[in-house]
Amino acid sequence: MIEVRQLSKRYIGNHGIHDVSLKLEQGAITSFIGPNGAGKSTLLSVISRLLPMDQGSVHIGGLDVSRSDSRELAKAVSILKQSNELNVKLTVGELVEFGRFPHSAGRLNADDRARVDEAIRYMGLEDLRGKYLDNLSGGQRQRAFIAMVLAQDTEYILLDEPLNNLDLKHSVQMMKVLRRLTDELGKTIVLVLHDINFAAAYSDSIVALKDGRVVHHGSADEIIVPDVLRGIYDIDIPVHVVDGRKVCVYFR
Repeated sequence: MIEVRQLSKRYIGNHGIHDVSLKLEQGAITSFIGPNGAGKSTLLSVISRLLPMDQGSVHIGGLDVSRSDSRELAKAVSILKQSNELNVKLTVGELVEFGRFPHSAGRLNADDRARVDEAIRYMGLEDLRGKYLDNLSGGQRQRAFIAMVLAQDTEYILLDEPLNNLDLKHSVQMMKVLRRLTDELGKTIVLVLHDINFAAAYSDSIVALKDGRVVHHGSADEIIVPDVLRGIYDIDIPVHVVDGRKVCVYFR
């Protein structure tokens, strides 16, 4: 379980997150949604220790995030930021191997290599394994970084806008992979999503943020309703049911 207690991170003005308390379900997909500037990425970054908290606490699987050893934390939690820039020339295969560093310290054994192979296969990157990252499209690079996270093989996976730069086909593929990781391997996945239809279709629970505060936390059936969405986004969003799934029509 991920437990967040009275968490705050302040920036100049009123930006950041304010007194956030959450319990995120084990072995489930939780999506953070909300308008730009709501605090979604900040909350994910503080939970993962990419940003220091100003007050509060975060416990992930019994680990106190602010006090745990970095290598031990990296064996339990993997994180992919919204933007990933590298100043070294790497192939897809070399990048994915970095995901095994907390386990191997750079000396990969047979198990490490098997995890790398599996992650590359999961993301459909076999034909790109020897290609350099700077020769790939944005979507291909994004899939490579996701494969690196998968190779890390942590119980908890935190993803900040993982669908960035992905076309529709690969966005669906990505969400199906995350669903499989949860359903088949019991992974706990927390991600920031802008597309509320993806959140509705694939999430077990949804956390809605606005102005740095949690305004709703519940199932897709509880959150994806017009009155709730209007309070989050300040626009009217009709919701229809198609093949048993809720679909938001926000492009009228």
